[in-house]
Amino acid sequence: MMMSDIAKDRTAHLLKKRGSVSSLSSHEFWRKEPHGRAKDSMSTVSYMDEPCQPEDASRLTVHMENTYQLGPTKYFPVVIVNHILKDVLTTYLQEEQYEPELCRQMTKTISEVIKAQVKDLMIPRYKLIVIVYIGQLTGQSILIGSRCLWDPKNDAFASFIFRNSSLFALANVYTVYFE
Repeated sequence: MMMSDIAKDRTAHLLKKRGSVSSLSSHEFWRKEPHGRAKDSMSTVSYMDEPCQPEDASRLTVHMENTYQLGPTKYFPVVIVNHILKDVLTTYLQEEQYEPELCRQMTKTISEVIKAQVKDLMIPRYKLIVIVYIGQLTGQSILIGSRCLWDPKNDAFASFIFRNSSLFALANVYTVYFE
């Protein structure tokens, strides 16, 4: 018995919705049953790129084995990250004048650029937090504080302050070792 085109379309649609690709759309495989009748079969390949529905997200949890590694094999290079902060802030803000909307967008852009460059160092098992502040330079003072649970043996931070004639910028990169 052959499947109708409507049934094939419905089956392919349901399989795509579930995260499977059916071979119905590209190939049809026929096999002989023991009684000599031809029966069509369908091969299916399952995949998961993005969860389609919230209940699919629970199936995507990754279970990792214990490594029993309590310390990093490679420590966070604070000096190199300080150079990255200096280069990025100087490149993006050297000629800029303070404008609130522009600086608001620049903080997002600069923090993403810094994060990408620090990730390129490929330091394993460190979580990164990048925070950039930009403000108008009019003779005022500002105090910025940060608090978190910290292991001084494994965790680190890098910071750089940039100033030009009309603005100041502070970039902080915090790294927390992930055991």
